[in-house]
Amino acid sequence: MANIVCFGEVLWDVFPSYKMIGGAPLNVALRLNSLNNDVTIISKVGKDAQGSDLLNYLKKEDLSTSAIQISDSYKTSEVLIRLDDMGAASYSIEFPCAWDYIAINDAAVAVVQSSDAFIFGSLIARNEMSYATLLALLEVANFKIFDVNLRPPHYEFNTIHTLMQKADFIKFNDEELFEITKALGSHSTDVKKCVEFISKHTNTNKICVTLGSKGAILYVEQRFYFNEGYQVELKDTVGAGDSFLAALIHQLLNNGSPQKAIDFACAVGAIVASSVGANPTISNQSIIDLMKP
Repeated sequence: MANIVCFGEVLWDVFPSYKMIGGAPLNVALRLNSLNNDVTIISKVGKDAQGSDLLNYLKKEDLSTSAIQISDSYKTSEVLIRLDDMGAASYSIEFPCAWDYIAINDAAVAVVQSSDAFIFGSLIARNEMSYATLLALLEVANFKIFDVNLRPPHYEFNTIHTLMQKADFIKFNDEELFEITKALGSHSTDVKKCVEFISKHTNTNKICVTLGSKGAILYVEQRFYFNEGYQVELKDTVGAGDSFLAALIHQLLNNGSPQKAIDFACAVGAIVASSVGANPTISNQSIIDLMKP
C-alpha cells in the first residue's frame, strides 16, 4: 500500500445538535487509512480538551498523531456547519486557531521526503506561518496533490494560482473550476474545455472535477475518464468530496486504472453523502454492491 502524507487543518465540525471530527485533510487521511494505506497527518491542535479529544479519536482509529503539533497559544479549531433542506453544507470557520500556526521541522520534512504522495488543500494557506510551512514541504514532496477547497473569505486567488502551478494533480468541484478558470480569463462553462485550459495554464496533466450527483470527470495524460454518479438518498454532503479524493488517490497509487479509480471514488463519495457526518464506516461489500451494474 502507499505511503501518504496529508497536510492541513484538523478540527471539530459542530452541527446544531452534535459535533464530529473534521477538516478536509483529516477526512482524506482517515479514509486513506481505512483503505490500509500508511498515512501521516501533519497539523496542529491546541493544548485543550478539544485537542486531547481529537488526538484520542485518531489513536482509536489507528491514525498516527506523531506529526500533529500542540499549541500553547491557540485553541483547537471548531467549524460551525449548517445544512440546508437538501443536505448541502455551509461553513463558519473561526480565525485564528492552532492549525494556522503549523511550524516547519526536521520530522515533517523527513516524513514528506519519504512519502509516495503529499496531499494539501487551500484553506491551510490562509495564514502566513502554515502557508510558509506548506511551501517548504512542497519543495521536498515527490507527488503533490492539491485539493482545491474554496471557503470564502479564507482564500486569495494569487495563492490558489501559486499552489496549482506547484501541483502534480489538482482536484476541484465544478463550481471551483468555473470560478478559477474565469479568474484566469476563460469564460467557458464546458467542464472538459475548462480542464484542458487549467492543464495548459498550470502544466498539470492530472486533474479531477467532481460534479455532485452527476459524478466526476478525471483527466490523465490528455485523456478523459467519466463516471455519471451513483444514485443514493442524500443525508449530508460533509466530507463526501474528501472521501472521494481519498478513494481516487488510493486506487491510482495502488495501480488501479484511471477508469477503475474514478468508478471506485464515486461509489465511496456517494456512500458518505448517504450517511451522517464526514467519516462513516464503509464496508468493501457496500462499495461493491453500489458499483454493480
